[in-house]
Amino acid sequence: MPCGNTGVQMTGWFKKGIKSVADLKGLKMRIPGLAGKVYASLGVDVKVLPGGEIFPALERGVIDAAEFVGPFQDRRLGLQKAAKYYYTTGWHESATVSELLINKAAWDKLPKDLQAIVGNAAAACNVISEGWCQKANSDAMEDLVRNQGVIAKPLPDDVIKALKAETDKVLAEAVAKDPLTKKVHDSYMAFKAKYDRWSEISEEAYHLKVRG
Repeated sequence: MPCGNTGVQMTGWFKKGIKSVADLKGLKMRIPGLAGKVYASLGVDVKVLPGGEIFPALERGVIDAAEFVGPFQDRRLGLQKAAKYYYTTGWHESATVSELLINKAAWDKLPKDLQAIVGNAAAACNVISEGWCQKANSDAMEDLVRNQGVIAKPLPDDVIKALKAETDKVLAEAVAKDPLTKKVHDSYMAFKAKYDRWSEISEEAYHLKVRG
């Protein structure tokens, strides 16, 4: 069950500014998962490090860039002391969901009322954590930019375009290799297509035409 949500994450921290796709070649970056495969296809030297090792590696120059979570959690690691360029937004993690995993046999033994309590508690954690992250990240980002000399900016358009193209390739390869991956991918993309149509006249319209 979904049981926690970070909201949209950040692209990450870079010691030097990124002006074009060429700047990614040879860049040593901490970035796990499918996003790591996407970056690798564009010439990034991908490193997989646990959270506790990111700061010392970035500080000592073992890596040139790193992705973690968002302003609040990244500030706790002190990443702003090791790199000053903070790129938005998390093209690779529009939201990261924590999961509550329960043994199915044990779950099936629970009475329906306890199942309902667990399900509602997990749902509450999911909603509350996302709201908490929005507040905590907005405060932390303001501090990072205003008080700690962080330069926050979006990646250049050509870099985003290249990342999107490579993402499509990586996903297509994964789907072709595994039926379960294809099932999840197709379900997700079908929902996303429907949501995107709604978002165009709701969230997107508000942010582009009303908020500003």
